[in-house]
Amino acid sequence: MGWSKENKEGWEREALDKLLQAQVIEQRRARRWGIFFKLVLFTYLFLLLILMRGDQLTAFKTERIAEDHVAVVDIEGLIASEARTNAEDITRVLERAFEADGTQAVMLRVNSGGGSPVQAAIIHDEILRLKAEHEDIPVYAVISDIGASAAYYIAVAADEIYASRASLVGSIGVRLDSFGLVDLMENIGVERRLFIAGDNKGFLDPFLPLEEGHVDHLHGVLDQVHQQFIDVVRAGRGDRLDPEANLFDGLVWNGDRSVELGLIDGLGSDRSVARDVIGIDNLVVFKPRRTPFQQLFEDIGLSMLQQWLALESRPQWR
Repeated sequence: MGWSKENKEGWEREALDKLLQAQVIEQRRARRWGIFFKLVLFTYLFLLLILMRGDQLTAFKTERIAEDHVAVVDIEGLIASEARTNAEDITRVLERAFEADGTQAVMLRVNSGGGSPVQAAIIHDEILRLKAEHEDIPVYAVISDIGASAAYYIAVAADEIYASRASLVGSIGVRLDSFGLVDLMENIGVERRLFIAGDNKGFLDPFLPLEEGHVDHLHGVLDQVHQQFIDVVRAGRGDRLDPEANLFDGLVWNGDRSVELGLIDGLGSDRSVARDVIGIDNLVVFKPRRTPFQQLFEDIGLSMLQQWLALESRPQWR
């Protein structure tokens, strides 16, 4: 018996419907498995974060122990409002470190090339305030790889500063990074249209030529910030600074030379300073409290990307 045209078209339509239904079912199944594996990956990363942050949770518990210890506060990486080392977090950590039972000294463990003068000044001033409130608790700064610019600004609030022989110390200066695209705009035939209210509102616009008056004004502002930096270093280091040396031109020195110049008081690591200078081996690290989700996003690098995007062209002490 043969197939009629209608039966043949009905069979083809039914087969096509079944094929489409199978594809839909397969897509749904793949979507469910995709969601499942994403949840598994997220759970894995979350548990890994908890394991990696076990030392931080332990540090929080030891804050309540009255055993004598040196309270360690890390000043590391970029110093900026959007970075991990920011004034809001660090001032809270400093307050906990000074007020914890058993704190006999506070150690600033420094490893930073600099950052924001505003954030550094806030942290510096908070250290001085806490020192005045807790006169029996000395403050030591220990520089590892580098303690330069804004990081050194913070370090001079300590009673004594130590570093390793190969550490980089100093960079007492101010810089402002910018760029100019005037010739590029002309070469590619792009016309910039800028509307301002205020004669100097286009100040430092990268698409406009520099004006001599703007350059002079900017140098004056940078000189004032530089003088603020110099005053803080002189107040913190006093007559320990070499009066004959030019210390404020933005250069860095190694640990040995920094001792000779009076920028630091001696050579040592965090452990050796705790053992040989302070006389207490027990170090308790105080860190900013983070939610698990904040820790997760920071550890997988999203915060680093955010910082780079936000801070790439911002004036800094570096």
